Amino acid sequence: MHPALEALGDYPLARFQDLARAMAAEGTPLHDFSVGDPVEPTPRFIRTALIDAVPEVSQYPTAAGLPELRQEIATWAHRRTGVRVDPDRHVLPTSGSKEAIFHLPLAVLDPDGPRDGALYGTPGYAPYERGARFASGRADPEPLSAASGWRLHLEALERDRLDRAGLAWLNYPHNPTGAIADRDYLARQLATARERGVTLASDECYLDIHPVAGPRPPSVLEVAADASSAEGPDLSGLLVAFSLSKRSGMTGYRSGALVGDPELIRRNRLLRPNIGTASPEFVQRAAIAAWSDEEHVAERRATFDAKRAVLLDFAARAGLAVSGSEATFYLWLAAPGGDDAAYAEALLAHRIIASPGRAFGPGGHGWLRLALVPSVEGCQEAAAIWERAIADGSLPGH
Repeated sequence: MHPALEALGDYPLARFQDLARAMAAEGTPLHDFSVGDPVEPTPRFIRTALIDAVPEVSQYPTAAGLPELRQEIATWAHRRTGVRVDPDRHVLPTSGSKEAIFHLPLAVLDPDGPRDGALYGTPGYAPYERGARFASGRADPEPLSAASGWRLHLEALERDRLDRAGLAWLNYPHNPTGAIADRDYLARQLATARERGVTLASDECYLDIHPVAGPRPPSVLEVAADASSAEGPDLSGLLVAFSLSKRSGMTGYRSGALVGDPELIRRNRLLRPNIGTASPEFVQRAAIAAWSDEEHVAERRATFDAKRAVLLDFAARAGLAVSGSEATFYLWLAAPGGDDAAYAEALLAHRIIASPGRAFGPGGHGWLRLALVPSVEGCQEAAAIWERAIADGSLPGH
């Protein structure tokens, strides 16, 4: 067995998927806020684009993806961030953002060289650590806190950690806390990474999932464009991961993109035929349709807003402390009593599944993540059950 697999074991949220399926099979209503897999239907025009593109003869897709898809991603990036990127030099379609994130260390870390480390924040997305370790690199987590807005400050890290890092991960809007970052913060991180010779990877799969009335989270691409020239934006040392999973309700389609430094894109194009992760071309045709449309994204934002309002109102009434939770479709709650695992276990008796914060690394101890997966009505029902349990003393409220 690979030592990383032996050491890491199961993927943290896999157990919750199994648990939810087992509890759902019992036939009693279940309120599952664990795995971030929304229940809203994939828009019909996306499904139609996929069905219409299924060929009579199935053939291998290319690692570079369809030119039309790269162009549509570049068009969306300009529409969303104001940054013009070259679809042939700066863009690479991926099979969702998760596999791209997991495999990236294979393209940028030298496990036998001086820069074998991957920096990332904890709590955070598990593939940052797992991708580094399976690539025989060194995982280097930095604890995040509510006091710092759940932000990873590269400029505050010890010099030797930056000197050993080949890769540093940012993730804003942030999973699991829902925290956001501003342009000044992103500019400091990009400047520090470039100064120290570290590849900066920004996971922005939740960039389009934010409150309707709230500020639109910035992309690090916008910061890079501040140093643009006649040749275009300066994307050196920068790679950004995007995804259609939450933006367009396409979690099962596995479709995303890497955008950034042409040299890093080139390396990933070299890597990916070895892995065989290119999306089928009928999925790519569906992705073209999804990236080209903003109306369905606005509708999804409004739906998530309604769910967020229900649960924030409940948390305020129940006295549950909320941190972050400014974007994404996650709420980050302090676990009453401080033991996130025990509280998540107690919620199961009320057929509510929440993710204990420790599932996202040691920095998540003492917190709960709620993914806004159930319908608005389901959120209302769960909030009522939870509130009654606090009132009758079967669950602590503080």
